[in-house]
Amino acid sequence: MMSTDGTFGAKTSSRRDRSEQTNLETSHMSTLDDSTVLTQSRSKRYGLFVCLMAALAGLLFGLDIGVISGALPFIAKHFVLNDRSQEWIVSSMMVGAAIGALGAGWLSYRLGRRYALAIAAVLFIVGSLWSGFAVNPAHLIAARLVLGLAVGMASFTAPLYLSEVAPRQVRGAMISTYQLMITVGILAAFLSNIGLSYIADWRWMLGVIAIPAAFFLMGVLALPDSPRWLLQRNRGDEARAVLQRLYGNPADVQAELEQVNEDNTRPQRGWSLLRSNLNFRRSVMLGIVLQVFQQLTGINVVMYYAPRIFELAGFATHEQQLWATVIVGLVNVVATFGAIAFVDRWGRKPILYAGCAVMAFGMCSLGILLHAGVAGLVAQSLAVAALLLFIAGFAMSAGPLVWILCSEIQPQQGRDFGIAVSTLVNWVANMVVAATFLSLLSTVGEANTFVLYAILNVIFGIVVFFYVPETRGVSLEKLGNDLMAGKRLRDLGKAS
Repeated sequence: MMSTDGTFGAKTSSRRDRSEQTNLETSHMSTLDDSTVLTQSRSKRYGLFVCLMAALAGLLFGLDIGVISGALPFIAKHFVLNDRSQEWIVSSMMVGAAIGALGAGWLSYRLGRRYALAIAAVLFIVGSLWSGFAVNPAHLIAARLVLGLAVGMASFTAPLYLSEVAPRQVRGAMISTYQLMITVGILAAFLSNIGLSYIADWRWMLGVIAIPAAFFLMGVLALPDSPRWLLQRNRGDEARAVLQRLYGNPADVQAELEQVNEDNTRPQRGWSLLRSNLNFRRSVMLGIVLQVFQQLTGINVVMYYAPRIFELAGFATHEQQLWATVIVGLVNVVATFGAIAFVDRWGRKPILYAGCAVMAFGMCSLGILLHAGVAGLVAQSLAVAALLLFIAGFAMSAGPLVWILCSEIQPQQGRDFGIAVSTLVNWVANMVVAATFLSLLSTVGEANTFVLYAILNVIFGIVVFFYVPETRGVSLEKLGNDLMAGKRLRDLGKAS
């Protein structure tokens, strides 16, 4: 009995010990799970902060695009300017932007993406204040050249930085946030223009941008360096620390390091790679074509000369034109949310197809209405609806997706150079469009001008079909390897 009781007691004690050990292990695992969840939650919040702060470069970009449309009539009246002088004031920013985009490639490679953005922020402040205090048209053109340098640097560096810090699953949405900030900036500028138009003070319209630029500068200094840029500099420990803050999960950090590290062993070669490698020339050319067609959609014609377009549509007073322009800005913002919501679900190409079709229909409809003559409330309403349809089509497609694709299709060893070239071309095309629109209206006619833009949007859709790859959910390294292996551009990222 004693033996039996003792054995039974021992077994019971053993089971109790095992049960307590299991409970301890379960409790420990639960604690670890809670800790992991908390860490990942913090990482997501930090990653969102980083992406939003970098995307604020787009806000300043948008403010500088939007503000000139409202300020230009007052500037023209103050300095007694003709159409050609007004075109130069508008397009001078694009000249600076082209130079800034070209220089940003070197700066972001040498100093890092973060410091390139900080320099852009300083230039935003200087250019805005100078614009507000300009004493003659020459000073204003020079000040807008400085602003252009800032815009060009930001338009190159911000999408590049976002593509390198955002996880591939949400990369499209994060880069689209940059475009969203551009639209928010344009809308904010339109609203500011209305408020300041009552005192007819164009100096405040241009100078007030220095305030958000100062906040942007402070925020940029709190950003981390790009992990890919750090790895190019053999600063692996710093890159791991940044990825740990961005990803949270050590397994994800290690996987990303292994994938990125292999690609980063190839140094940036730029010009030499362009001269020697046909495959790299293909990706550079695709980036150029995409940026040219983004401008040939006609979007910045609307943004820079919106009051003039609404005047053609029958809106007589400047106040009516400005309020109509605000509606354009609001539609631009709302439609961009569509790109953020669906770009990583539906893919890049389906959204581009839909956008090109909508833009072509909107521009063609506006051209037909102008040809028939916009007289009466119904015709005016239809003209506004056609213009807003065009804006919505651009904001959900070509606006954000061209910047996304141009930051994705370049291989690591030529990424800085390739994106710099495509961004430079964007601003050259932007400058040509802005500098010729008023002249185009007077030569080919108002209606024919908008029909021409409709035709260009149809051609854009055809180019997307034959040459643009679907990059949704594909790593930058996979896209680069496929390109350099000689795959067709439209097949980059597809399984072999």
